[in-house]
Amino acid sequence: MESRPRLIADAREHDLGDGFVVRRMLPVLQARHVGPFVFFDYMGPVNFPAGKGMDVRPHPHIGLATVTWLFDGAIRHRDSLGSLADIRPGEVNWMTSGHGITHSERTPPDERAAGQKLHGIQVWVALPQADAEVAPEFHHHGREALPRISGPGVEGVLIAGNAYGQRSPVKVFAPMFMLEVSLQAGAELALPTGHAERGVHVVDGSVSWGELKVGKHQMAVQAGEQPPPLHAGEPSRLILFGGAPLDGERHLWWNFVASSRERIEQAKADWSEGRFPTVPGDEEEFIPLPA
Repeated sequence: MESRPRLIADAREHDLGDGFVVRRMLPVLQARHVGPFVFFDYMGPVNFPAGKGMDVRPHPHIGLATVTWLFDGAIRHRDSLGSLADIRPGEVNWMTSGHGITHSERTPPDERAAGQKLHGIQVWVALPQADAEVAPEFHHHGREALPRISGPGVEGVLIAGNAYGQRSPVKVFAPMFMLEVSLQAGAELALPTGHAERGVHVVDGSVSWGELKVGKHQMAVQAGEQPPPLHAGEPSRLILFGGAPLDGERHLWWNFVASSRERIEQAKADWSEGRFPTVPGDEEEFIPLPA
């Protein structure tokens, strides 16, 4: 990854139905990962009418932590540990898959009945090789538990990791940071120090990062020496993220992340042959292994 900020230009759009568009920002050819972040989906925004909603049936994960962060709407998480948690804006759902977990994500009943706007991001954080087979965990953190960041024209929340002298209570396994930040027009913000790789995703508005302009729904990345600060040309909402480089490359296949292809093949066989645990309260459906 170059030391100067550069734009990620080839994000792919996926229509999941009912107008629900997901933009796959990572991985791409220009950036397979940024710090431990190996996957970044920007979801929506979409307005679900009454009776409609999001239905991601039970499916497996290994070797990663999944993170859901919403700007609008609600998602109900269930997993094979027995976890049940509705996530709403300003809250964190952090699921560590370790050696294997199954989970589902659906619109909660009240929001499905009334209709809702859904808008947010989902990311995967690769676990260090030494922790890839840890026991699965799930933690929900309310908005009051997360540190706040403020400055002239700047308001933000530290979702995970450490930045600007603060540390999130979210359990992580390697040095990293992830923040939502709002900038007023004309505001300037230096990126967190102490992290070797950094990414900026613009949810709304636009920012200048050195000589690079990053517009709405775009992402830019940078590594190495401390980058230039961000300048907001208009009111802007950003996701800032990054951390220490990965301790080796990762293989990504479907919902699996691993350091070896053999581990991926084992996970594929385990799901096909029913060796992953089921999700209490959501046992009737599942997503088959892709062909």
